[in-house]
Amino acid sequence: MNRPLRVAIVGAGPAGIYAADSLMKSDTAKDPGISIDLFERMPAPFGLIRYGVAPDHPRIKGIIAALHKVLDKPQVRLLGNIDYGTDITLDDLRSMYDAVIFSTGANADRALNIPGIDLDGSYGAADFVSWYDGHPDVPRTWPLEAEKVAVLGVGNVALDVARVLAKTGDELLPTEIPANVYEGLKQNKALEVHVFGRRGPAQAKFTPLELKELDHSKTIEVIVDPEDIDYDEASEAARRNSKICDQVANIIQDYAIRDAGDRPHKLYLHFFESPVEVLGEDGKVVGLRTERTELDGTGNVRGTGKFNEWDVQSVYRAVGYLSENIAKLPFDEQAGTIPNEAGRVLADDEDAAEGPHYLTGTYVTGWIKRGPVGLIGHTKGDANETVANLLEDFNKGALPQPQDPRLEAITELLDGRQHPYTTWDGWYRLDAHERALGEPQGRERVKVVEREDMLRASQES
Repeated sequence: MNRPLRVAIVGAGPAGIYAADSLMKSDTAKDPGISIDLFERMPAPFGLIRYGVAPDHPRIKGIIAALHKVLDKPQVRLLGNIDYGTDITLDDLRSMYDAVIFSTGANADRALNIPGIDLDGSYGAADFVSWYDGHPDVPRTWPLEAEKVAVLGVGNVALDVARVLAKTGDELLPTEIPANVYEGLKQNKALEVHVFGRRGPAQAKFTPLELKELDHSKTIEVIVDPEDIDYDEASEAARRNSKICDQVANIIQDYAIRDAGDRPHKLYLHFFESPVEVLGEDGKVVGLRTERTELDGTGNVRGTGKFNEWDVQSVYRAVGYLSENIAKLPFDEQAGTIPNEAGRVLADDEDAAEGPHYLTGTYVTGWIKRGPVGLIGHTKGDANETVANLLEDFNKGALPQPQDPRLEAITELLDGRQHPYTTWDGWYRLDAHERALGEPQGRERVKVVEREDMLRASQES
């Protein structure tokens, strides 16, 4: 082939950008060369880092600096504000690219099937995160009338939600939160936030730094009941075998043994409490019922038959993210992933007797590949595995030949459809615009929320 290998990547979050980086580090990038187009539904890149990480976590957002270096490469082109399945189709991409990688992530809330979960005042964590992160496709206001709030789950998303609910608007003002989020958080009435996990401290999925950071706020008092500090044989083994697990358990123990202070907002971490029902009255949340659990010796828990009722007026479920079905591709509804083998997408007509059948030239990476587990950095391994198989297929001549592999083919198609799209140069303009908005207030940036405003800032010269 006397032209660069053309690859389309759908999704310009960390997973997609890591895949582009892996492609450019390969021998194929030298001969015959690689040309990559990243398609992003939002007008801005970076996916989860921009719209899924709490605004008071600048350390994690610092990952953007590394991703910037990848998108600065001349072999990579960003095409934003393009919704796969609506603005472009799989047939469009196959006609212009040798291979397509889907890295669309997971941005919906996993369901929690308990009575009352659909009451007014019961929310998915992902929706709340999208609101406070200034996602353009969600409402501009959020109901924050509850004085006592329950958060279900013991992962970092639950911790982020609990922390944002427990902090004051003024504490979060120095971050990049947009004006509508600040105004909403200023009206937040929450004084107590209760985080519930059905297992014990050794099974919590927090990371140590995020757990410690809860105590850095001058307005948040972290409280743990000493009776929730319990370990069985498997829990002790988990602590011995995992430094992170042991650190998390130690931090929780430290919270449990200290005397409670007088900070105005209380954040309770409850363990061994399994949510069984959201209680309602007149269609609204008025409480939460949990069953007390106990360890069974294997690190799992069993119910004790003892139930507790908690006086709360809103409930946030943070029990996991779920990917959405992608047009023209097979989808496992239960796992929330595209069926694949090491990144190669499996066809629906797989015949076990003949071995796996693949959708030729079609690949996945990140959470749509393996499910929404692990930290952002874990997607690097996903990307490397997927790219290795893509390049193996290319070297074997197993990729289909596109009808029109010209660089201009995709922009001609988008222009012909009169669809506005953003570019990497446009991101630099939007970035400068957001920084300029923050400068008078001494803030690094103020995030632009409205899609039309993002497009306008991206396209102005």
